[in-house]
Amino acid sequence: MVGAISRQANSHNQKAPSGIQQPSEICQLSATTLTEHLRSRKLSSVEVVTAFLDRIETINPVVNAIINLRERNDILHDAKMADALASRGQVKGPLHGLPIAIKDLALTQGLATTFGSPIFRSFVPDADEYHVARIKAAGAIVVGKTNVSEFGLGSNTYNQIFGSTKNAFNQSLIAGGSSGGAAVALATSMVPIADGSDMGGSLRNPAAYNNIYGFRPSQGRVPSGPQPESFLSQMATDGPLGRTVADLALLLSVQAGYHRHSPLSLDGSLSSQIERSELQQRETRVAWLGSLGGHLPLEDGILTLCEAALRRAAEIGWRVDEVVPGFDYESLWQAFVVLRQSTSGAALATHRFNREHWAMLKPEAQWEVEGALKLTALDVFAASTVRTGWYRTVTSLTEKYDLLVLPTAQVFPFDVQTHWPAEIAGRKMDSYHRWMEVTVHATMAGCPAISVPVGFDARGVPMGMQLIGAPRTDSAVLRAAARHESITPFGGGLQYGNSRQSSNTETAV
Repeated sequence: MVGAISRQANSHNQKAPSGIQQPSEICQLSATTLTEHLRSRKLSSVEVVTAFLDRIETINPVVNAIINLRERNDILHDAKMADALASRGQVKGPLHGLPIAIKDLALTQGLATTFGSPIFRSFVPDADEYHVARIKAAGAIVVGKTNVSEFGLGSNTYNQIFGSTKNAFNQSLIAGGSSGGAAVALATSMVPIADGSDMGGSLRNPAAYNNIYGFRPSQGRVPSGPQPESFLSQMATDGPLGRTVADLALLLSVQAGYHRHSPLSLDGSLSSQIERSELQQRETRVAWLGSLGGHLPLEDGILTLCEAALRRAAEIGWRVDEVVPGFDYESLWQAFVVLRQSTSGAALATHRFNREHWAMLKPEAQWEVEGALKLTALDVFAASTVRTGWYRTVTSLTEKYDLLVLPTAQVFPFDVQTHWPAEIAGRKMDSYHRWMEVTVHATMAGCPAISVPVGFDARGVPMGMQLIGAPRTDSAVLRAAARHESITPFGGGLQYGNSRQSSNTETAV
């Protein structure tokens, strides 16, 4: 069967590192192509799952991206069941027979979910996260979990249980986080599709660092839960990653939509496809925010890559203005810190009163808790007021511009032994997450934002830039990303000299 299938992959000017050999033909296929072949039965789920399990067995020891891998026989049993259903015409959904590994911050029924913390080393949930239940209902086969930073804190994927996940392009460098395991698993072709979550860039940063796509949906687009508190925690969201925009949109179409137990979730689902005619050249008004007038310290080379990508986009009708919206960006950052502590820190505060648990928390988690314990209701209200002002600034700006664009990160991937950079461009970082400040602007406005690949530094390490749309314009942002994908030489994770090959009729939104 495999010999009859054409390869589909994006090309770029960087080769895979010598320590990571070329994947099988099946593992190089996009998720959308794999689902087509599974539906038409050109490939069986057993063939697909076996190929990816073999890839995991070979590559995961090098990068440490996938954890809590299920027993091969159990996974293959699920694949055989998927094939049996398909043979009777009983396809469960758009992901039927496709393997996936779930981020270790998301609950997975019957499969250990540690949150990267030794406190939960042996925790096995009795229910699935809402979006995980939808992924399973769509027919996907969960093979294991993907590594995370402890409780998702910090944009560097390491923890006391499983250690560090390594960058796909250079295993001496970080993978980004907290969805670093998911991004590296995708970039190295160990899974065809992956889920993640994002508060301060956790879907976007690892995507940029591994030459793939990571999408933070609009606030409420993907239902959150089950969780103890569902009304105040409005900054984090689950979402998809993909080697292509089409793959990412395929997963989002499954994750998205109202859930009656998630009170702030949005009505309506998103289609995974549009006609190719939607991708033809058209004028797109782009506001390039750059470093926000020097507010954001950036490592040399990042702006250069992003600006080169924007110049290339002129051929698809992007018209770019340099814009610095008038706002107190320091107050916005401080509001983010307060609101993050009031939710993430408060959620961990119970461990402050358990001496054994407290000793297990990394210093960054303790810092969030200590900050939460000092907050007053007035502090939270004031921070929310700043957030409201920023939302109004963004919505006014998006009346004139289709996209707001920022770099995805302020530094290139750094040494894997370093937890976070002490300074950027000579400016000291005053917290463990200040170096990812560039991601909070989409978060604080609840906007859809996708990281698209823009190229590599002199070491061959990737970078990305964020395309940010008005709130709830997820489909428009994905269409813009797909247009950008059509003209960029970058993306797709590690590649091995294959040229880009597109579907004849459709692509993703």
